Amino acid sequence: MTPTMLRIAIADDHPIYRNGLVRSLEDEADIVVVGEGASAEDAVALYSEKRPDAILVDLSMPGGGHLALSSILQCDPSAAVIVLTASEERDDLLAAIKIGARGYVLKGVDAPTLVDIVRRVVAGESYVSSGLAARILVEMKVPSEGPALADGDPSTTLASLTPREEQVLSLVAAGNSNKEIARHLNLQEKTVKHNMTRILQKLRARNRTEAAMFLRNARNGP
Repeated sequence: MTPTMLRIAIADDHPIYRNGLVRSLEDEADIVVVGEGASAEDAVALYSEKRPDAILVDLSMPGGGHLALSSILQCDPSAAVIVLTASEERDDLLAAIKIGARGYVLKGVDAPTLVDIVRRVVAGESYVSSGLAARILVEMKVPSEGPALADGDPSTTLASLTPREEQVLSLVAAGNSNKEIARHLNLQEKTVKHNMTRILQKLRARNRTEAAMFLRNARNGP
């Protein structure tokens, strides 16, 4: 059976780096790069014309990656946009998450890891480079400093989760993928995904990272 092809677009203003990304992705039998660009304008046009399964966006390219991210998500709120950047700045990460990035990956990641991240994001997961995620969870003091989550006392809102949902969220906060959580809890992966959907709805979180931040606030307080 022919594998389902993942259609990926790339927007980065460094041609040598971009060419390396294309080669690394297209080395995979199930991935095809459907377009390349070098600016925020290019990124928006690429997404609009090609509708890829995911688009990799640099933050520092002309026009700005945050603007590209915002414009793409205005066009299609379900777009899978992965920020691929050299920036480890807290504000850049939080801004990207608030806008709706599904992934935030630091340049320098090896090709197999990047390919895995792309596949996971296309499958519906979110990803933040582990070191940055840990730093943000430690630095985050109150919900108002981060993404807009559920109103009210975090501990009260957390109580709306079932024991299973809180168990799943704890494993998410520890950096586990849906597949790893399913294996750990002896569940079907689709069951984990169903739990995550309910968790995000109850917490009014946009993605897994926001939900993990909410859990940290509820357990540790300001």
